[in-house]
Order: sequence, then C-alpha cells, then structure tokens
Amino acid sequence: MTAQNLPPAFASGIRLAVLDMNGTTVVDGGAAERAVAIALREVGVAGERLEAALAMSRRSAGLDRAQVFERLFADDADAARAASRAFAVEYDRMIGEGCLRAVQGAEETVHALREHGVLVALATGFGRHTQNSVLEALGWMGLADLSLCPEDAGRGRPFPDMILTAVLALDVEDVRTVLVAGDTAADITSGLRAGAGAAVGVLTGAQGAGELRAAGATAVVRSVADLPALLWGRGAVAAG
Repeated sequence: MTAQNLPPAFASGIRLAVLDMNGTTVVDGGAAERAVAIALREVGVAGERLEAALAMSRRSAGLDRAQVFERLFADDADAARAASRAFAVEYDRMIGEGCLRAVQGAEETVHALREHGVLVALATGFGRHTQNSVLEALGWMGLADLSLCPEDAGRGRPFPDMILTAVLALDVEDVRTVLVAGDTAADITSGLRAGAGAAVGVLTGAQGAGELRAAGATAVVRSVADLPALLWGRGAVAAG
C-alpha cells in the first residue's frame, strides 16, 4: 500500500501512532493460545467444552484478555478470575523461557516514527504485569512514549478507550491526527470508534487482509515495518 491509501495530508500531520503489541510489533509463536488452553484446563474445562472455548478465544483475538475469560465463564465470575490469573502465570513462564521475538523492523519503525516527531504508544489486550514482562523481555522499556493496557483505560478493545487515553496522556489536540495499527478487526474497530485518522491492518498476526478490510481498515500492509513507507512513500509495496 502507498501513502495515497491514507486520508489527504494525513502523513504530514500525524501526531501519534498507537501500535498493537502481540501480532503487530511482537510475535510469540502461539504461546498465548497455549497459555489459554493451560489456564482453561486448570479451572476444569476439558473435552468438547475445551475445544469450543479455545475456538471462542481465537475468534476474540485482540480483545481484552480478562474480558475473553469473562465471556467464556459468563455465569461464573470466580472461574473467570481464576482462569485469568492462571493465564498470566503461565504466559509469564513462557515469556521467561524466551517465546517472544520482535516483528522484524518493528523497533526501527518506532524509532522512525519518533524521528519524524510522531509520538508512539504501545497498546495490548494483556494485563499490566504481562505487558511489563513483554517489554522487559524485549528490552523495550522506554522505547515508546507510552504503554497502555485495558487496566489503564477502563476498557480494552474493541472499545476506543486505550486510544483516547493515549490522546489525553500525550496532549494530542486532535484524534484525527492519530494512526492506529494492529493485526485484528478489534484493533481496527477501536481505531475507528476513537475517530483516528487512519486504522491500518498488518498481516503478521491473527487475521487476514479480508477480515481487516471488512472491519474498515484504511490500509493493509504486510508488516508494521511498512508503516514509514506507507506514511512517507519510501518504497511502499502492496499488501497481498
């Protein structure tokens, strides 16, 4: 995709980029999904019920992880909280064992955005402890201007709260100067609901180009590494 896919004059006026983490700037080789399965087993979910719950979790990619467990255990708040805690413990263990890697070019993209005067916020559907574990494992503490999780904003995706919290925290005057990038329809929806000037889908994570475009993506690129070219036209290439 090229910069022509973005609203007129957006690239020259962009003030803030809100970048998703897992699937967009970070990949974990499926560790999060494995951690969900382990957490569900720990609270007694098995057999066909487990398969159905895992399918629902996959369909909920990008959402607040605690909210996903609340949906899975709609009639049992204690089980939802227990599963959420078990997930955090298991995923933390996997992070410690080295499951994470940065998407190629992600760190360079953050530096490029900031060098162009664009503020950067890293946003996640995980809890604060898990987000900090991810940032520490990658050596990314201080990489961006802000990191946000649902606990910071009140609600996670697909609600616009994290984006609007970043706008307020970083003193951005106009939400139309915000770019949101993520690998799920929930990322795109949250950006559009917030009124962001651009909601860009990336193809390194959970969902494909068709799903991202159906959600209303302003543009779809292969990777977050393509954002500088999308904005400023240096060798941009079409996504599949």
